[in-house]
Formats: sequence, structure tokens, C-alpha cells
Amino acid sequence: MRRRTRLESRWYLCIEGAFKGFLRFDYEKPVFQTEKILLLTEALPGIMGAALLAALLYLKARVIGPFLRLKKLPYELANGQLSEKVTEEKSRFYGEFMRGMSQLRNSLASSRRRHLELEQEKKTMLLSLSHDIKTPLHTIRLYGKALEENLYSDDVQKTHAAHQIGEKAAEIERYVEEIMKNSREDILDIQVKEGEFYQADLMDRVLDTYRERCRIRMVDLIVGEYDNLLPKGDLERALEVFGNIFENAFKYGDERKIDISFYKEDYCHLIRIYNTGKPVTDNEFNHIFETFFRAANSRGMEGNGLGLYICREIMRRMDGEIFAQKDEDGMAFVLVFR
Repeated sequence: MRRRTRLESRWYLCIEGAFKGFLRFDYEKPVFQTEKILLLTEALPGIMGAALLAALLYLKARVIGPFLRLKKLPYELANGQLSEKVTEEKSRFYGEFMRGMSQLRNSLASSRRRHLELEQEKKTMLLSLSHDIKTPLHTIRLYGKALEENLYSDDVQKTHAAHQIGEKAAEIERYVEEIMKNSREDILDIQVKEGEFYQADLMDRVLDTYRERCRIRMVDLIVGEYDNLLPKGDLERALEVFGNIFENAFKYGDERKIDISFYKEDYCHLIRIYNTGKPVTDNEFNHIFETFFRAANSRGMEGNGLGLYICREIMRRMDGEIFAQKDEDGMAFVLVFR
């Protein structure tokens, strides 16, 4: 039952100026406002507690939770753990920060990938130059041995051998300078000079180097007729391509015959170098221009699988091409000059 408060009021009663008595009014007033205030006072701590709990839950969900999720992220990035995707946050407190961390992770992953590529390219370059040095070294060793054993009967041959040794020593010196240069740089860059050269100059230098080596090895070297054309490219790099192909012929062929022929096709100058010997298998044939690939017939022989890769890179940088052919008796490489 609702409690009530009893109230009364009195009024003076006067008639024609004379006091006659009092008027009393009695009424009851319910105690509603007082109870409401008491109830509100009792409920206020609960309301404040609920509000505080809601605020704490909000902070946990929007502030503390995201912070706990990202606290390990800087350590992961510092340790190179870049494969996992950074989870984006919808919180306005951390949304921009997490997007920035995601961009940082992508940037670090890209930089790391590029660094690995550059290291691989640098290694490939140094290996390719080391491979190139072997060709003039073999020539020097060959001529030096011939001079030591007095295989040359006249002074003209001896002078030619000494000249070849000097030429190949200068070539090695150029390779060493290139190795030193690339050890300071971060990119694989086979430099090719733009220009033209006479085909006769190319073949004179090729034959000057390899005719004698073929004679000593008792390899039948056949050179077809050719015109003194003017192909596009770098003479020194073209000689490097010939050198790699001849070294492969000596190493993997049967040393019976090397045949060089010339022809034109679709406004291009083609030079075909064929050597007898057991060819590679069909499966190996598809990979011979890849880096570090060595066929089964190279087992037990020195090499790093870069020779034909270097040939292809040089020919393409001279706006040319190289492709291989094989038959039952041997292998051929066709150089395409523009």
C-alpha cells in the first residue's frame, strides 16, 4: 500500500470585521517523489557500474584487442617473417596504422625479393665471367705447351703462337676488370656495344684462334664460303659466343669435325656451327640454354652450365638470336644476326 502524508492548513474566519473562528482543511499527499528519489539513489551505483563495464568492454574490443594482435608484428617484420598478410582493423584508432604496417610489410617483402634476385644475378655474372676466362686460358695453355715441346718448325708459327698468347692474356685482363666492376655493382648487366662489324673480321679472328687448336686436336675444321656482310652487333661479344660454342664442341663432341656454314634467311645473316658427336637427349635439348643446366654427357667434366645461357643473352642483346639443332651424328648452333 502506498504511503501517504497527512497535511492540514488553518484559515482565520472573520465576518464583518469580527473574528468568528478558524477554518481547518485536512488533506493527504502520497509520498511518491520521495520514493522515486530513493529508488534512483539505490539504482545509480548499478547504472554507473554497467556503464563502466560497457566502457571497459569497448576499450578491450577496440583498443586493447587490436594492440595485442599487433604487438608481435614489429618483431615478425624485423625477423623477416613477411609471408603472412597483415589483418586490417576496422577500428578508427588502428585502421590507418594497420594499413601503414601492411604497406611496410609489402615494401619489405619486395625489397627482400629484389635483394635475393640481385644476389643471384651477381652470382650468375661472376660465374659467367669466370666461365669466359677459361676459354683464353685454354688457348694460352695450348700454345704454351706447343712452344715448350717445340712443335713449331719455323719462326712464323712461333711468332703467331706468341701473338695469340698475348691476345688471350689481354682478354683475361678485360674479364678480370669486368669481375672487379661487377663486384661493386648490384645488377647483372652483359654490356653490348651497339654497332656493326664486318663478317670477314669476325671469321678472321675466329679462325686465327681456333684453326691451330683444331689442327693440334686433329679436328677437321670446315669453313664454307661467305660474303663480307655487315651484321649488326658487337664484334667482341660475337667472338665470345663463338668461343663458348667451340669450347662445347671440343668438350662434348667426338673431335672429328666442326663445320661452319653461312646463309641468309628473311633479311638475317645466319652462321651455323656444327660438330659431330653424341647429341643430348630430347628432354635435355629443351633446357640447354637455361642457367646452370648441364646435360648427362657433362658428368665428370669441368663447367657450371652457363656457356649457352651467356650465348643466348649476348645474341638477344645484339637484337639477334641463337637456336640449336640436333641429329643422330651431332649438334649444331645457329647464330642469327640482323
